[in-house]
Amino acid sequence: MDKDCDQYWWLIFCAWFISAISFAGSLFFSEIMEFLPCTLCWYQRIAMYPLVLMLGIGLFPVKREVFKFSIPLVVIGLFIALYHNLLHWGIISEDMSPCVEGIPCSVVYIEWLGFITIPLLSLTAFTLILICLLLFRKRTKYL
Repeated sequence: MDKDCDQYWWLIFCAWFISAISFAGSLFFSEIMEFLPCTLCWYQRIAMYPLVLMLGIGLFPVKREVFKFSIPLVVIGLFIALYHNLLHWGIISEDMSPCVEGIPCSVVYIEWLGFITIPLLSLTAFTLILICLLLFRKRTKYL
């Protein structure tokens, strides 16, 4: 284990914790609350679920390589979540949605405090994971 990596293990742990909460939250919404996920929700899950395993493995021992293996999924998930939120906010037309069958991508299942939706939770999670990974990269002088 590299000394630099050992000192900043908590950044990878925070990223893993956020991904684990997101994993559990998405399963809670679909399996317990019985909210059917739309196509964009599925794409975000496809990006988030492997992160739980990848970041978890990257913790024992802490490895610099965890950044380069996980960053593509984080960036892809972030862009999908951003697109989903733009759809929810009405900035992008429903006609540009990939949800042609089943649940429309613009459906709002929850709206906590008047603005917190499931796509916003996803966008927040991907953003926080990205921040943790970028800080880890910067502090461990990873090139």
